[in-house]
This record gives sequence, C-alpha cells and structure tokens, in this order.
Amino acid sequence: MTTPTVEAFRGLHYPNKIGRLCLLSYEEVMGVNGVKALLRLADQPQYIEAYPSNDLKREFPFETIAAISDALETMYGPRGARGLELRAGRVAFTLGLKEFGPLLGMADLALKLMPITMKLKIVLNAVAQTFDRFSDQASHIEEEPTRFVYHITKDPSSLRSDPGLNFYIARGIIEEATAWVSGGRRFSVQQISCIALGDEATSFTIDKEPLD
Repeated sequence: MTTPTVEAFRGLHYPNKIGRLCLLSYEEVMGVNGVKALLRLADQPQYIEAYPSNDLKREFPFETIAAISDALETMYGPRGARGLELRAGRVAFTLGLKEFGPLLGMADLALKLMPITMKLKIVLNAVAQTFDRFSDQASHIEEEPTRFVYHITKDPSSLRSDPGLNFYIARGIIEEATAWVSGGRRFSVQQISCIALGDEATSFTIDKEPLD
C-alpha cells in the first residue's frame, strides 16, 4: 500500500452538516465566546456567528479542522486541548447520532440483543461509513482477535502544523460510540499511527474487552 502524501488532503471537505456539528460540539464544552475566540485565533472568522448550513454539501475544509486543533493547543496547551477535543468528540457523536443514525439504521432496538463484540463492530462500521459516505474522510474498520482497528486514510489532522498522535476529536467520537452501543461501558481507545508521520493510515485501536 502506498502511503498517501499529506498535501493530497488539501482541498478535501466535510459536509456542512458535520462542520456545523463540530462547532456546536466545541460550543458545548467551551461556550459561545470560547468558540468565537477559537475561530479568531484559527483565522476562521467567517464562521463566527455563521456556522455552516445544516446540509450535506461538501464545503467545510479539512484545513479548518486542522487550524481549529492548532488554535486550541495554542490557547490551552497540549494537555488542555487534548481534554477539550476528547469531550467535543464525545458530544459530536451524540449530536451526530441524531442526524445520521436513522440513515444508517443505528436506532435499531435489535442492537440491544447482540453480543458486545458484534455491537462494537456494527457501531464502528457505522461511524466509518458515515464519514466515507458523506465526506472526503476515507475510513474503514479491521478486526483482529482482541481488538478492532479504525483506519483513516484521508486525514485532516495530518494537516496540523505539529501533527502526531493527536487526532483527539476523532478518538472522542470513537470512545462515545463504544460507550453508547454498550450501555455505558468504557473501552480502551488509542491512536497508534498518523499519516503525517509516514504511516499508511491514521489509526486507532479499540479493545474488544471493556475496561470496567
């Protein structure tokens, strides 16, 4: 497999709906004024009091996601930014479930009757398919004996000024997805690679056994 070049991710987009959910998620954890300050620092003033439309047009750039993450780290430092992005990711899953869940059959009560490993597989594939279907972020799931691996092969976090194992909003989304489908259980979710570091994909491992 050929490792993609980071420059190939410039000009790629999320739908406006996902951009809107992203900013609403940050608003939930930072407040309205916090998001305004964040957008100013990220040099994204066009979104201040003008969040993207609630539609599926792919007009929210990967570069904006990277700029917001960079600005968050400037404002709060690495540790503070990590916590805020993880929390925003968890909120983003909850908000996104309302928007995309019905489209993917995620409201199906039959999920409750399935074994936990099957539940995890279904929800992780649903999250990956959401991004695959509606955005330029290419994602897929690989199953191993003791864990799942969530691969992102078109990755906005690789456009950050200081990229690394720091795509925390994505990790937060995965953490909340696994908690939601399991009735609140917690699973170990770890980022293990980043395209900007020369890896083939930006990837996360999800253990099949819960932590609690």
